[in-house]
Amino acid sequence: MRVNKKGLLAAGAVAVVVTLGLAGCAGGDAGSDAEASSSGTLTVWVDAERVDALKGAAEAYTEKTGVEVELVGKDNADIKDDFIQQVPTGKGPDITMGAHDWLGELSTNGVVAPIELGDSAADYLPVAIDASTYEGTTYMLPYAVENIAVLRNADLIPEAATSFDDMIAKGQAAGLAHPFVVEQGAEGNPYHLYPFQTAFGAPVFGTNDQGYDSTDLQLGNEGGQQFAAWLSSQGKNGTGNFNTDIDGDIAKQAFLDGTAAFWLTGPWNVGAAIDGGINVAIDTVPSPTGEAAAPFAGVKGFFISSESKNKVAANDFLVNYLGTEDVQLELFKAGNILPALSAAAETASSDPIIEGFAAVGAEAVPMPAIPAMGSVWQYWGIAEADIINGADPTATWQKLTSDVQAAIDAK
Repeated sequence: MRVNKKGLLAAGAVAVVVTLGLAGCAGGDAGSDAEASSSGTLTVWVDAERVDALKGAAEAYTEKTGVEVELVGKDNADIKDDFIQQVPTGKGPDITMGAHDWLGELSTNGVVAPIELGDSAADYLPVAIDASTYEGTTYMLPYAVENIAVLRNADLIPEAATSFDDMIAKGQAAGLAHPFVVEQGAEGNPYHLYPFQTAFGAPVFGTNDQGYDSTDLQLGNEGGQQFAAWLSSQGKNGTGNFNTDIDGDIAKQAFLDGTAAFWLTGPWNVGAAIDGGINVAIDTVPSPTGEAAAPFAGVKGFFISSESKNKVAANDFLVNYLGTEDVQLELFKAGNILPALSAAAETASSDPIIEGFAAVGAEAVPMPAIPAMGSVWQYWGIAEADIINGADPTATWQKLTSDVQAAIDAK
């Protein structure tokens, strides 16, 4: 099941706190920025690696409006917790960089304000807008979209696989020790296996016109049972294509050594493969059914503090400065992750690697940001690992569903 994009956009358009008639910094009404705010300071928390990418936009905004923009480099590991702790005290920033799957926690803690994208919402990749919207309201200006895909050693396997079975057959025909590798480990890795699960029609949650519906757990549907049976057939007592002994490092080394031709992973590992001399091609995740195998998408962006004293200027800076192609491409250069703005994504996709991930991302669904996901992760991976290692798939999957539902009900 795909997130209802039309419903999310429609809901986000009406659930706003401020309505701004703002023009972009590259054109439009030159006076609109000044009308938004003509004094004060915007403090923006940014992960340290991306401060330089935003300096040009900050300087341009200050020159145009008189509002100083202070960029504060933060450790990405600390930025969310620091934001949640400091906003209620009035000492936090006006804007922070973050990930969309923080939204449930940020909203529950009351530390983020809605953002008004206006007509510019149509300028972004649909999955980016979906991910930036929580319970029908848009809270984030997206700048990057990240998802997994299949890395293929094009020297070993010249053509992309047409299905999961075809991928395995191609690897076996090449005489490889591991036709295909994917990171698992003792506690499983449902993030990496999710595309296969979705191919069986088994999303984690159903959706409504406001996005994911935490009251509609779909893990245990008929498709989920079919996925569990298939996963068992690919595990210890079947083909062995999934193995919990293979962690991230082992999967990477197998691909770098040329003993595996297909590797399901993310863009964060492409550099190591290229540096290792591999002729890398990026393929869609091959489906074990006739349906698309849709991975999770993680979207990065910027949030406005609910306690900001200058929300109008903060919204203006985000939408009309950080939401421009030039700035989104600067952020792309800093992180090499597909831009969320469609025009910038198209430009970045002149690189075939980025183009490949973008093509797979077109089938991706946002990772649920709802607080109920915390009750899913703690059981999900363990259940999948147990099934891979020979546990009864039907009983194990039914217990997973029951445990998750009980945990949600107890919240």
